[in-house]
Amino acid sequence: MAGKKKSRPVVTGLVLLALVGTSGYLTVELRKQEDPGITEVRNVGVLEGGRSTGESEGKATWSRLENPARSVLRGADGQIKAVFTDGARMATLTGPARTFQEPASTASKVSTTDWVRLMPEKWTKGAENKKWFKDWYAEYKDSKEDDVFAFAFQYVAGAPDKKDEQGVVYAGDANFGPLNTTGAEGGDLRLEQSDFYDFLQVPYPFRDGTVGQPEAKRARSIDCSGFMRMVLGYRARFPLMSSDASGDGLPRTANGMARSKVGVDILPLTGISAKDRPSAIDQLQPGDLVFFKLDTRTGERLDHVGMVLGHDTEGHLIFVSSREEVNGPTIGDVGGVSRLDGNGYYAKTLRSAKRL
Repeated sequence: MAGKKKSRPVVTGLVLLALVGTSGYLTVELRKQEDPGITEVRNVGVLEGGRSTGESEGKATWSRLENPARSVLRGADGQIKAVFTDGARMATLTGPARTFQEPASTASKVSTTDWVRLMPEKWTKGAENKKWFKDWYAEYKDSKEDDVFAFAFQYVAGAPDKKDEQGVVYAGDANFGPLNTTGAEGGDLRLEQSDFYDFLQVPYPFRDGTVGQPEAKRARSIDCSGFMRMVLGYRARFPLMSSDASGDGLPRTANGMARSKVGVDILPLTGISAKDRPSAIDQLQPGDLVFFKLDTRTGERLDHVGMVLGHDTEGHLIFVSSREEVNGPTIGDVGGVSRLDGNGYYAKTLRSAKRL
């Protein structure tokens, strides 16, 4: 689910610039203020730290950190090369700088050296000595192959179509969902429930034997959870459930994802009310899934999900999600700025986060 939207601006999509910079989540601490929308930004240097285990890989050194438990790989210069979280397949690697922006919807620009990829197995302490990891890291440590951020921005407004060998359009400018023509009072402008296979317009066989059947009216559409399933599941190959109740992997809805045992809870869900808003957002890192409570009509259910992209050039922590207001994937400001810090609409409605 997502918030309300009215129209979709024309956006140029992803712009990649060769900028030199350091990951926002490692260099900036954000402190929330009482006044709506105001955030104090303080440069505090590298936040990562910890005692070295003495293990090394050539000139690289491994350290162990807690909250959450993770292994950090540093180069000979002491700079972070990668972060691996216990129980998670999602890894953050340091690579060439990129800038993601959506100028028709927001002035925010996220310049980052973070590349987020899924490992073939969950990380455990000492996995740096395992063959599976050594093989995987050797392949991806310097790779410029598309990561989950690149995948995500292949669906924003203006993104060009990409076709596979069978001619199926698997990426391109995506809608949130078809227009709601029921005319029901209080109804949303656009319909939810568009999954990744609706965008693709091909049946998708799930591992539990269920086959997802696309609806023609939902062609080129992915709602908020459908967008995450497209990026992380169909594109990055994380296992997908056919619903919230059947199969294994990433559930169908934002609520199912937030309440499932899949992944590692970084900001544990304690409740859905305003008092349950998590405060320790400095624990978030690029690639984390963030969950929101936007709509009172959904009762106890969380109703929106996005992915942490990083800090923008003004120091605000930005996420990307598929939203009704902009009719598709966005980091834009229409219907509420895509910031997790401060006291804006999405910052106030944040309830939990997890790392796959």
